[in-house]
Amino acid sequence: MRKVFGAIFTLGHLFAALSLVALSLLIMGWSIYDVFSNVRNAAEFIPLMLHYVSAIIIAAAIIDVAQYMMEEEVFLNKELRDPKEARKTITKIIVIITIAVSIEGLVFIFKAGIQDLTLLLYPALLILAAAVLIVALGIYQKLSLSVEKENN
Repeated sequence: MRKVFGAIFTLGHLFAALSLVALSLLIMGWSIYDVFSNVRNAAEFIPLMLHYVSAIIIAAAIIDVAQYMMEEEVFLNKELRDPKEARKTITKIIVIITIAVSIEGLVFIFKAGIQDLTLLLYPALLILAAAVLIVALGIYQKLSLSVEKENN
């Protein structure tokens, strides 16, 4: 019975990962198509480019999540059994999120610079959140390494 449910969950993760990749590629393709179809409108070109850069960044982060799902849940099909595996997995996830949040914050800073400087609060909070994530990851790494040393 455990093997049956394991196979069902593996297929579920496979379907989810492939769906995420397909949707991400669709977002990227649509963004590129829309940019080229609106090249003639010079007044709105830069804000439009920033909007689609943001969409592509999000799509790339989604692909990273799908890659993680494929590697961890489909190909390896493993559970987190020891602190070292947990540390590596959590590090991957936090790094993916941090990169996406950082780049999104930079894109929004450029948007705010073009549109209205009063809009800088949101991107500044995104950059601050990315910095907090990096510090939290460092603390987690330090604490988890000490747990790993105790277990060995």
